[in-house]
This record gives sequence, structure tokens and C-alpha cells, in this order.
Amino acid sequence: MKRRSALAKRADPVHSVAAMHNSTRPSSAPTARLPGDREMVLMMAMVMALNALAIDSMLPTLPAIGQALGVTVPNDRQYVISVYLLGVGFGSLVYGPLADRFGRKGVLVPALVAYTLFAIGCGLATSYPMLLALRFGHGLTSAALGVIVVAVIRDLFVGDAMAKRMSLIFLVFMIVPIIAPSIGAGVAAIAGWRAIFFLFAAMALLMLLWLRRLPETLEPHDVRKLDWRTMVAGWVTVTRHRRAAGYMIASGLMQGALFGYLNSSEQIIAEVFDARTLFPLIFACVAIGIAIANFSNARIVERFGARRVSQTAVFAFMATAAMQIVAALSGAETLVMFTVLMMVNVGLIGFIGSNFGSIAMEDFGHMAGVASSYQSFAKTLLAAVVGAAIGQQYDGTTLPLAYAFMLCAAVGLALVLWAEGGKLFTRPGTAPKSPF
Repeated sequence: MKRRSALAKRADPVHSVAAMHNSTRPSSAPTARLPGDREMVLMMAMVMALNALAIDSMLPTLPAIGQALGVTVPNDRQYVISVYLLGVGFGSLVYGPLADRFGRKGVLVPALVAYTLFAIGCGLATSYPMLLALRFGHGLTSAALGVIVVAVIRDLFVGDAMAKRMSLIFLVFMIVPIIAPSIGAGVAAIAGWRAIFFLFAAMALLMLLWLRRLPETLEPHDVRKLDWRTMVAGWVTVTRHRRAAGYMIASGLMQGALFGYLNSSEQIIAEVFDARTLFPLIFACVAIGIAIANFSNARIVERFGARRVSQTAVFAFMATAAMQIVAALSGAETLVMFTVLMMVNVGLIGFIGSNFGSIAMEDFGHMAGVASSYQSFAKTLLAAVVGAAIGQQYDGTTLPLAYAFMLCAAVGLALVLWAEGGKLFTRPGTAPKSPF
């Protein structure tokens, strides 16, 4: 008997419908139902937000962490962010195959338990190397969050409809980066920087309670064997898929530019513009740009198509990066000028990221977990390395960041051209056929 949720019934005819039962659940068990569309978007956004909270709330506390744990080189404080992102990258490789074998919830729940334990461990760290090791483990376990959210949405939607839901999720998710630095600064001021990690643990526990309302979305016929041959075959399939590979790498580069900003943002605001106390406000203003972009993308992507929207955004990103370079070279760059340009460019990444990801996933509905996992691994690992490299180039000016934005965008555009066979601004119905 076919079982359809209320959410699936409201979906467009092109949407795939998840079977609302787990392959391991007895057939006599009652039919599970998905939460409503709004609750589903909010729930998935909050799962992803645990990752953002673990990154952005740390930024204003980096000087205090460095002082408490004996970090003498200012740029080395950035590793609190970089090693977490590296953990996310490596962890992303395994959670997709696990989710395709044991179900989305069967992996997400243990991952959240591990997230909680690592957060507590970070709060109790007694040395900087110990903190970095625990942060890597924290990222390694939290990698499951983003991978499984994408897989759940891909279980239910395809194409531009998926891009729309992902944009809505990112819109809600982006509230956290807007307020996270203020949360971090506030908690640190009241209870010290260690208390921030205990806050992560408490929020993860609350999320575990909410996830009791989420049934399994993996259909029984999509369950895949957990073996290296199967996983490697999936990775090879994605890698050899020209369009998926092109958009995956391009997305990683654009995300790397964003990570470069995250790594150096506190130093830039505090040292270049002498506005350390304004950092949470400036960071929030820049984050609002990407929130607006995701809201707008959710409204226009089904009208114009993911390709047209994201490719236009890349050209606009390059133009804004050129203005950033000119401003940095002029010697007359102000905090307001820097904030406005960063708000625009980070906002444009909002038009690029979710759409590039949706395009890269188009042909992998039958293996959404493996494909999402591998793509997340490749993008995040590349972005973490690129972002760390950008952050380490900080020299007391904004010029290295501006140059990096332009370079990432130019290479990303070249990759998109390659992926699309030289044709830009197409719609799914007229896009070049898969070269694989």
C-alpha cells in the first residue's frame, strides 16, 4: 500500500514522494507522517544551524581563547575555525553511505549525541592542542547534520523545487549567523568562553527531542549496501559526472571565499578598522546579505531556474570583488564601505551556493545519500583548505581577501563553463545532457 504524507500530497507532481515507513519497522506499525511543510523547513534549518552556531559564535571569543590557552601568533587563533571545518569536510564522506544504509534518523540521532559530547569536551579543554583536537572531532560528528538535511530534502523534492526548499532552509538557517556572534560575546561576557560550548550541547539535546517528530524518509528500494565497493562506485560516479563535478568544485571555491572571510573577519574589524566592539553588529549586517539572498532565491528560482540565477550571481560577484580591490588599493576604505561591499558579495554567495548544490545533485535521486555525502566532503574540504589559506594571508589590510574573492569567482566561472559545455543561462529542460 502506498503511503503519502501531507507534505508529499501538497508537493508539485514532479516531486518524488518518500515512503513514510522505515525498512526495519514491522509492517503492523502505524503509518508515520511528516511534519507540515513549514515545520519541516524550520526543523531542518535548525539542524543545520547547530553547525553555524559552532562556527560563528566563536569568532568574537578568539582573542580570549588565545589568551587563556597561550596562543602567541594572532593568525593561529583562526585554527579554532579551520580545524572544525576540516572535520566537517572529512566527516561528510561517511555519513551519506551510512544514511543510505541505516536511514536518515538512524545516523542523525547518534551524530547529535556525539556532537553533544564533543561540545562538552571542548568546554573542558586545558590546552590549545587539546582544544583543536576536540574541535576537529566536533566538526567530524557535526558533518552529519548538513549531509542528512540535504538527503532528506532530496528524498522528497527534485530540481528547482528542491532548490526552493533548500533556499527556505538556508533563509531560516541564516538567522543564526546573524545573531551568533552576539550570542557568543554575550555568553562569554557573562560566563566565560567555555560556557559557549556547553550552550552547543544544550541546543543539541533540545534538537534530539524535536527530531522525534521526524519519520524516516528513505524509501526501502533506495536502501544501499554498506560496503567499500558500493561507496567507491558512488564516489566515482559523481566524480566522472562532468556537470556534477564542475558545480561541486565551483561551489567549494565560492564557499572557500566565504570561509576566508570568516577566518579573518574578527581581525579585520578589530585591527584594520579599530572597531572590535562593533564586530557582532558588522558580522550581523554582512550575514543579513546572505539571508536576503536566500529569501529572494526561494521566490525566483522556480521562475528563472537555478542556472540562470546562480550564474548571473557569479558575474555580479566578480564585479563586486573588483570594487573591493579598488577600495583596498585606494587607501581610503572605510568600515562602512567594507561592510556594504561584503554584504553584497556574501549575499551573492547565497544565490550561488544552494543553486550550485541543487544542480550538482540533479541526477542522483537514486543515491542521494552517497552523492550528497561525497559532494559535501569535496566542497567542504576544499572550502576549508582555501578558507584557511586565505585567512593566513591576512597582513593587516583587506587586500588579500579582495584578491581571493576575485580569484575564487574567476576559477569557479571557468568550471561552470566547462560543466555546461560552454553554454550558460539555460533552463533544466534545455540544459545540455549529462556528459556522463
